[in-house]
Amino acid sequence: MTLHFHRLDELDTVAHQLLAEGRKYSVWLFEGEMGAGKTTLIKALCRALGVVSMVQSPTFSIVNEYTTHEGRSVYHFDCYRLRNEAEALDIGIEEYFDSGYYCFIEWPERIESLWPATYYQIHLSADHVGRRTVETLSVD
Repeated sequence: MTLHFHRLDELDTVAHQLLAEGRKYSVWLFEGEMGAGKTTLIKALCRALGVVSMVQSPTFSIVNEYTTHEGRSVYHFDCYRLRNEAEALDIGIEEYFDSGYYCFIEWPERIESLWPATYYQIHLSADHVGRRTVETLSVD
C-alpha cells in the first residue's frame, strides 16, 4: 500500500488506514531519513490505539512503554543510538517482540538480524515540498 499526505491533520486518517492493513502484525518497522516523520506517525498510531500516556521519542531510553485506555501495552523503540545488536538483546528486545503487543521500531536497520519472521514494514519519505509518502510491506 502507498499513501500520500501533505498536512499533519491527515495523519489520523493515515494511522487508521495503516492499523487496518497491519492489524495482524505486532512488530512494525519504521524506516526513513531523519525528519521524515517516523515519530510523528507513531504518535498518530498511538492516538488511534487509545494510548493514554504521553508519546515521545525514546531516543535516550531506547524503549518507551505506553498504555492504552484498555490497559494494553504499546512499545516504542528508537534504535538510532544502539552501538550494536548486543545492546538490543541486553534490553530484552526479543521478549518485547514475543509479547504480542505492538512494537513500533524506529531505525530498525540497526538490528536487522533480530527482526522476527513476521513484521509490518513502513518506509516514510518526504519530497522537496513536504509531501510525505508512506509505503508498506507485510512480511509473513
